[in-house]
Amino acid sequence: MIFGRVKSLDAILATAEKKSLHRTLGAFQLTMLGIGAIIGTGIFVLTSEAAQKAGPGMLWSFVIAGLVCVVAALCYSELASMVPVSGSAYTYTYAVMGELLAWTVGWALILEYAVAASAVSVGWSGYFIGLMATAGVNIPMEITVGPYGGGIVNLPAMFIALLITGLLMIGTTESARVNAVLVVIKVAALSLFVFLTIPMIKGQNFEPFMPNGWFGQVAGLGAVGAAASIFFAYVGFDAVSTAAEETKNPQRNVPIGLIASLGVCTIFYLLVAAGAIGTLGAQPVTGLNGEILSPGSTAMAQRCASLLAVGQEPLVCSREALAHVLREIGHPAIGNTIGLAAFLALPSVILIMLFGQTRIFFVMARDGLLPEKLASIHPKWKTPHIVTMITGAAVAVFAAFLPVGKLADISNSGTLFAFFMVAIAVLMLRVKDPHRVRPFRTPFVWVIAPLAIIGTFGLYLNLPTDAKLVLPVWGGIGLIFYFLYGYRKSHVGRGIVDAQDDEIVAS
Repeated sequence: MIFGRVKSLDAILATAEKKSLHRTLGAFQLTMLGIGAIIGTGIFVLTSEAAQKAGPGMLWSFVIAGLVCVVAALCYSELASMVPVSGSAYTYTYAVMGELLAWTVGWALILEYAVAASAVSVGWSGYFIGLMATAGVNIPMEITVGPYGGGIVNLPAMFIALLITGLLMIGTTESARVNAVLVVIKVAALSLFVFLTIPMIKGQNFEPFMPNGWFGQVAGLGAVGAAASIFFAYVGFDAVSTAAEETKNPQRNVPIGLIASLGVCTIFYLLVAAGAIGTLGAQPVTGLNGEILSPGSTAMAQRCASLLAVGQEPLVCSREALAHVLREIGHPAIGNTIGLAAFLALPSVILIMLFGQTRIFFVMARDGLLPEKLASIHPKWKTPHIVTMITGAAVAVFAAFLPVGKLADISNSGTLFAFFMVAIAVLMLRVKDPHRVRPFRTPFVWVIAPLAIIGTFGLYLNLPTDAKLVLPVWGGIGLIFYFLYGYRKSHVGRGIVDAQDDEIVAS
């Protein structure tokens, strides 16, 4: 029975110990890894998307999404401290609920990370184009946006995705060093934004506070709909748990990295959002007949283009939201600096997303569910170069043709499903194996885990319809792959508990 194919926690730990990745990361490095993954497109770019959906009420959206992430992070922390290996939610599900459900989670995580990397690539493209414009170089629209916005292809987004893929193929150590520098740049840029905007807040810019209400008249709109989208701004903390196998003293350091990075980013987000709303306003743009427009739609792109033609560019239309705010309130030079910071720093998020995705592939191949050749290690670079190259190519294609908001919503559908399964796994393991050592225990687990389950499912229901449909379609494709290959090749299914002869060895 496929539901009986459970890989025990002891077997998972034993396999990882024999074929482990090198443990080099400490609590501070994990926190930096988390901040590097979390702070990115969500706050630098999706602020305008959230404003179109919720207006000033997007402050509530950040709070809602942050609270769901907090309860999910507490569940993640317990499992990550117990199972300090690569694989994240996929590995946890394998240990508790069996192979078939683990496959669905791993397949959803592949969707999450790959599409998220595409979304960040598109976000970076917006800041790149803005910087070029301030330097007097106007790049033709046809090669800076996809068909949704009246263009042909987003070449800058393709370029950055392929560049980061090449960097990640060369080596993790080099990538981590680059990430550390870029995290500092991002934190400094957001701190400067808060310092300049908070003193200039005007109360009238928050009225009306909830122009689209809590749920809106169209799927995906309103404060809760915006929370479902802005959830993308927080999900990088999952990358911390995927690095558990490369962490020193993971029982202590993984929970610290998860919760510390989430706490720092939540504070930043609320301050930045308040500054943007209070100084410039964040009211949604409507159609000529007063109808509500969905961000990322052709109608929205056309409306913003018509406003720009008469010299108006509201926050909801900007592709470089934070830089735009500072330019509009009389700090053009600093706005350009913020744009430069985003230009330099957003690639670190692409790097982390690609890193997490390739590590999910690595573990699924180590379990025999994917072809082991995909995760073979380069003899010189010591990285899973083949799967990194394939992933990077897919990311570049998505980034070339789809808008950032659509990509973020699609990524969220996979993320929310994975978090939903982790919360269930925590409860099931408390019942099945109550006496196992838990270096980190989720407090009030019978309250926290159900809240995570309800929260993730509720946000999923408030995603736009097309984004909700992607997950079951993608899942169906994944099940075909599983039954054609993974079901027959699975190490657990073949009775291989500890694959010592596996060729997938990394140092």
